[in-house]
Amino acid sequence: MGCRRALLCVLLAMLGSAVAQPVLAQGGTVVSSHSASGERYPGVLRLHVDATDLDRRIFRIQQTLPVKPGALTLHYPRFLPGTHGPYGEIERMAGLQIRAQGQTLAWQRDTVDPYSFHVQVPAGVNELGLEFQFLSEVRGQTGRVVMTRDMLNLQWISQVIYPGGFQAKGIAVQASVTLPAGWHAATALRVTGRQGDTWQFEPTSLETLVDSPIFAGRHHQQIALDPQGAAKPVVLHLFADAPEQLQASDAQIEAHRQLVQQTDRLMGSRHFRHYDFLLALSERMGGIGLEHHESSENGVLPDYFKDWAKSVGARELLPHEYVHSWNGKFRRPADLWTPHFNQPMRNSLLWLYEGQTQYWGRVLAARSGLVTPEQTRDLMARTAAEYTYRAGKLWRNLQDTTNEGTMRSGRNATWRDWQRGSDYYDESSLIWLDADTLIRDKSKGQRSLDDFAKLFFGVEPDRVAPLTYTFDDIVAALNKVQPHDWKAFLRERLDSHALAAPLDGLQRAGWRLDWAETPSEWSRSGNGRGQADDFSYSLGLVLQPDGQVQQVRWNSPAFEAGMSPALSVVAVQGKAYKAERLSAAITANKSGQAPLQLLVKEGEQYRTLTLDYRQGLRYPRLVRIEGMPEGLDAGVLKARQ
Repeated sequence: MGCRRALLCVLLAMLGSAVAQPVLAQGGTVVSSHSASGERYPGVLRLHVDATDLDRRIFRIQQTLPVKPGALTLHYPRFLPGTHGPYGEIERMAGLQIRAQGQTLAWQRDTVDPYSFHVQVPAGVNELGLEFQFLSEVRGQTGRVVMTRDMLNLQWISQVIYPGGFQAKGIAVQASVTLPAGWHAATALRVTGRQGDTWQFEPTSLETLVDSPIFAGRHHQQIALDPQGAAKPVVLHLFADAPEQLQASDAQIEAHRQLVQQTDRLMGSRHFRHYDFLLALSERMGGIGLEHHESSENGVLPDYFKDWAKSVGARELLPHEYVHSWNGKFRRPADLWTPHFNQPMRNSLLWLYEGQTQYWGRVLAARSGLVTPEQTRDLMARTAAEYTYRAGKLWRNLQDTTNEGTMRSGRNATWRDWQRGSDYYDESSLIWLDADTLIRDKSKGQRSLDDFAKLFFGVEPDRVAPLTYTFDDIVAALNKVQPHDWKAFLRERLDSHALAAPLDGLQRAGWRLDWAETPSEWSRSGNGRGQADDFSYSLGLVLQPDGQVQQVRWNSPAFEAGMSPALSVVAVQGKAYKAERLSAAITANKSGQAPLQLLVKEGEQYRTLTLDYRQGLRYPRLVRIEGMPEGLDAGVLKARQ
């Protein structure tokens, strides 16, 4: 049957064979569509968002949905790509009205799945009108602020309701947004027209729409990170609370350009039509780091450029999210891929998806000059120390931590090192350093994990659609780079309950974890634990500057003394708490002559705790192993030509 509407014809042609074909894992294994139809949804979902209510920070959504008479199930997205779990904010969706031919239709929420709504479409009705609001956070106390007086972050996945029974890539959408007067906007979506402050975007699939958020604001700067005329351009979009915060030096911009070049040399191809870094420099809009195929959402503090020396930790954000365009969005775990946003995810391979991205983000930050090799070593030292003292490994292996997203676990666990969290990020980065140095060692320097990146992520250079993979595909690719028992290598590290951290990679590179009595320059500049007073590796204690206990390490001296985050330290050795006083007291008791006397407060009760700790202050460092070749600065972290 021919297309009667030009827009619909464009959409159907664009969705084309990608919708009709099942997703294949490498090797040809069909990934189940999970009962969602592989056919296209018959018609175009029209979506408009009014994002002008800066007073109340309310997004107002209107949709038009082609339908047929009969029972219809509608979904509000529940499982969000990039968050790896059920983080859809249904509690912020309100005011749902469904209308047809001027009449309001009754709807009923599913009693098992509260993200689903059932409605009966009357005879003779071929289109529904939907209205609702997204009530965004106004104070930052119960969620992330996404709208301020000067900027906003519109995430389509919280602004849409879609029909059930179809794959997201098979639902065509025509979207538009009205922004505050005079604001600039950036998104991976291409703009097809503007009427005043209403922006109209290219027709696309629901899958691509939710993967293409918007940053908008009063103060904006756009910087091309590619040579002019690049076929697949990469652009940095800056938004700030104030215009002066957009000012960056030539050297700072050049480091971001080098990030793009170094990633090209690592991956060997680009699997996007264009790429847009969306970067907010703000203390008012909530921070974020979230990957998308052709863009990323990034939020840092407003002094990102101004106080460059103190933003080292933030400068690994863009490399991490950029790598995700290859690792996670293009190459995607087969058990993580789902046909739509209300199908549960499975995260068994996040140690590659996130763990190797964490590794490459760190490496590329150094190779591009966003951070120095010394700063990278300081960060590696902290990671090595963290997993040397991760007590929870005794009961919970690394593989099990990949379930954090689907468990929707809190990120600020009371006993973090015992409970564990999303350790598949940093602990896995040590495993990939281990693999990298092992390949270099076995191949006598002829090959490295760079070769795996080109082989695994650089395949099919003209393909944009996701290419899924399994555990066996990872092992096979590693064996093509360097023959080894990679299955055993990975499973031993993922399934182990040993307390020892995976530090073989550091040792092969000629470095070992050691301890100093003063924090590194990287930690002193605020890139360690922010403004907290960090005694993690001595007393096992992290405190806020006012003495409030933030963390207590499991089985540490502080833990054995009965301390917990319920306490505040009021005084040290009889004097009001200050970090330097606690440091001095720890040092003074190295001989055992002056045990620590800590006056602590819990509610209205005070008590004194005695800690006879004698090992002094301990801060992690990497030091060279005498007689071994250096393999970090001169190998792993060295820029590629």
